[in-house]
Amino acid sequence: MATGRLGVGETLEALNAAVGPGSPVWFKETNARHLRVRDFLAPRSALQARFRDGQVPECVFSAVTCLQGPGVAPVLRCAPTPAGLSLQLQRPAVFERVLGALASYATPAKPASPGPRVVLHCPALRCNPSTLRLSQLRAVLVADHLTRTLRAHGVCVCSVPSVRDPHMATFLQKLRVDWPTTSKSTSAETLRTCVLAELNSASKEETLPPGVLGRLCLKELVEQRHAAGYDPSIDNCLVTEDLLSVLSELQEAVRHWPEGGSPGLDGDPDSGVDGCVVVHVVSCEEAFQQQKLDLLWQKLDDQAPPKQKHLVCGPVKVAGVPGTLLTAPEYYELRYTQVCKASALKHGGDLAQDPAWTENFDVLSVATIKFEMLSTAPQSRLLLADSAISTKGTKSGTFVMYNCARLATLFEGYKHGMQQGLYPAFPLVSSLDFSLLHDEGEWLLLFNSVLPFPDLLSQTVSLASTPGLHITVRTEMVCKFLVQLSMDFSSYYNRVHILGEPRPHLFGQMFARLQLLRAVREVFHTGLAMLGLPPLSHI
Repeated sequence: MATGRLGVGETLEALNAAVGPGSPVWFKETNARHLRVRDFLAPRSALQARFRDGQVPECVFSAVTCLQGPGVAPVLRCAPTPAGLSLQLQRPAVFERVLGALASYATPAKPASPGPRVVLHCPALRCNPSTLRLSQLRAVLVADHLTRTLRAHGVCVCSVPSVRDPHMATFLQKLRVDWPTTSKSTSAETLRTCVLAELNSASKEETLPPGVLGRLCLKELVEQRHAAGYDPSIDNCLVTEDLLSVLSELQEAVRHWPEGGSPGLDGDPDSGVDGCVVVHVVSCEEAFQQQKLDLLWQKLDDQAPPKQKHLVCGPVKVAGVPGTLLTAPEYYELRYTQVCKASALKHGGDLAQDPAWTENFDVLSVATIKFEMLSTAPQSRLLLADSAISTKGTKSGTFVMYNCARLATLFEGYKHGMQQGLYPAFPLVSSLDFSLLHDEGEWLLLFNSVLPFPDLLSQTVSLASTPGLHITVRTEMVCKFLVQLSMDFSSYYNRVHILGEPRPHLFGQMFARLQLLRAVREVFHTGLAMLGLPPLSHI
C-alpha cells in the first residue's frame, strides 16, 4: 500500500501540471450535491480559455487519469461533462490512506526548516481588566489563538507583555488565554539615557505635563518610511517612563530569547534580531499609538528589529448597547448567564448550582465568546448580538461543543457495549474494509474536513511576508471550519445509526465508521486546542 500524507494542495498542483503551463484550472468541490458525482472540476470556461474550442487533448486525459506523485490522491476516472472536466478519486483507497494514518492529518505539520522567531506583542494586556474594551478583548483573543497555532507548527513565539496585574491574570485564566505572568519589571535605564541625550541635542525647552521626560520628533522617520504605511500625521511623541518600560520589555524579548528558543533564520545565534519578526496585535483604537511606539523604538535603538508588523483588529459593537457601556468582564458575565439559562431550559432545574456542571458552563461561556470574536476576519468590523444564547443554533461555539460531546458519548457507548460483550474489541485498522463507507455524509466528512485539515492550519498561521507595515492573518478559519464540521457531523449522526445491532455481519461497517469518526474526533480536539478549549464529555 502507498504511504505518505495525501494533500489537497499537492493533488491540485499535479492536476494543473497535467493540463500544461498556464493559470490553474482545477478546483476542489465542497458542495455536498456536487460531491455525489465528482471531487474536482476544471470548469468549461477555464478549459475554453486554455484550449481551442475547449477541446481537451487526449494526452491531458491520459496524464490526469494516471496522476501520481507525493501527496497526490489516486484518481478513479476523469470525464467531460456539461460543467467541464470532472474527476473522481478512488474513494476506498483515499479512506484507507487517510484513516490508516490519523496522526498525519489531525496534527499540524512541522516545517522542514525553522522559520523566523516571532515576538507577539499585545499592548491591551497592560490594561486594568475592569476597563478592558471589547475591541481590546478581541485583540487579546486573536493574539492567544495566533500564538497557539504558531507554536503547534513549531514556530518559536515569545508573548509580550508578561502580565503583572493579578486581576488581569485571573481574568485571562477564566478566558482560557495562555499568557505569561511576572511580578518583575524591566529596567529602562539605557533607553532613558538615550532619550535624555536626544532631548539635550534638540536643546529646546518647553513646559511638559507631569511624568513626561520630553518630546521627540518622529516626522523625519515617518517621511523616510512613508511607503511602509505609517500614518503621515505622526509628528512627535511624548516620552514617559511607562513608554520606555514598554520598549525595554520588547528589547528584552528580542535580544534575550527564552531558553529553548530557536536560533535565527540562518542558524547563527548572533542573527537574533534579523531572524525575528515582531507582530503588534492591537485594537483599532490603539493602532495610532502603537505606530508611534514602533517609530520611537527605531529612533532610540539602532538594534531595533527591521521586521515589525501591525495586525490591527477592527471595532467591536454590541447590537443595542453603546460600545462604551459594556466592558470585557461584563460581556463575559452576560454570556455566562445566558449559557446557564439556555442549559436550564434544555435540561431543567438550576444546573448552575450543580458542581458537575460548573466547569461545563465555564467552558461553554468561553467557547461562545471565542467563536463570536474569532469567526470574523480580525481586520473586519464585528457586531455582536445581544440576544440570548441558544443550544440549537448551528453557528455558535455552543453548537460545536455540543457535537464534540456527542462524539464522546458515542465512543463511551461503544466502550460500554464492548464491556458488556455486545461488541468485539476494535480490530487492527489495517484489517478494516473502507469500501463499506459509501454514505455521502462519510465522504463529506473525510474530503471536506479530515483530508484538508493540515492545509487549513498552515493557511491560518501564514504571516504573509508582504511589504509594508500591516499584515492580515486568517484567524477566523479554524472557527468557521469547526462550525462546518459540526454541521456535517450532526447531519450524518442524525441520519446514520453508528452503533448498530450486535450482529457479526454488521461489525465491519460499524468499525469502518467508528474509525472515520475517530479521525473526526481528533480533528475536533486539535481545532479546539488551537482556541484553548477542552473537549466536553457531556453538555
